[in-house]
Amino acid sequence: MQAERLTDAIHARVMSGELPAGAWLRQSRLATEFDVSRTPIREALQTLSERGVVELHPHRGARVRVPTLREIHEAYFVRAELEGIAAALAADLASQEQVDRLKAAEQLFEEAVASFQVDGDTDDATRRTWQSANDAFHEVIHEASHNDVLRETLAGLHRRFPRNLTWGVLDDARLLKDNVAQHRRIREAIEARYGEGARTLMRDHVQRSGDLVASRLPDLAAS
Repeated sequence: MQAERLTDAIHARVMSGELPAGAWLRQSRLATEFDVSRTPIREALQTLSERGVVELHPHRGARVRVPTLREIHEAYFVRAELEGIAAALAADLASQEQVDRLKAAEQLFEEAVASFQVDGDTDDATRRTWQSANDAFHEVIHEASHNDVLRETLAGLHRRFPRNLTWGVLDDARLLKDNVAQHRRIREAIEARYGEGARTLMRDHVQRSGDLVASRLPDLAAS
């Protein structure tokens, strides 16, 4: 049971980006952080290796796995298509309350980007705000699609990659500003009930993110 709890806790840190792709996981440090012996830590890392979350390197330790270029291209291709479908459905089915929440998420996203642009601030608080707003924006659209299978499939795709992959490639004022504009255009298309436009805008938005993540892959692999 202890190993299962540790497995879930470490996995959650990986997916949040707290333990970024490419990071080395030292058993001694994790044992100290969780106040346990190395044995359950070793068991948890073995389980995470079987799940494809970490890689075990003899005499070196465990490292958060960096996805392959093919995995990124394939996952973002599928996600772009499905996110596009969700946006098109949301344009037809979203309630006014959901549109209002979409606007609120868009505003929070823009405020986080503005903080970065003014201060060059990339601290944890700014990243958490950006991440929370970005998640809320997409989740409202998924909810407004009123398609549970689509939502579950997209949630699975989101869980495939740690969060630092996306933030890392957008950690630039110009790219973040572009992302704000993309969100605004998607929201405007949904609010205008323009389904095909929302679908195209969302598909392009997600595919751009995938292309940026793929372009950064060599840096992650070498880190």
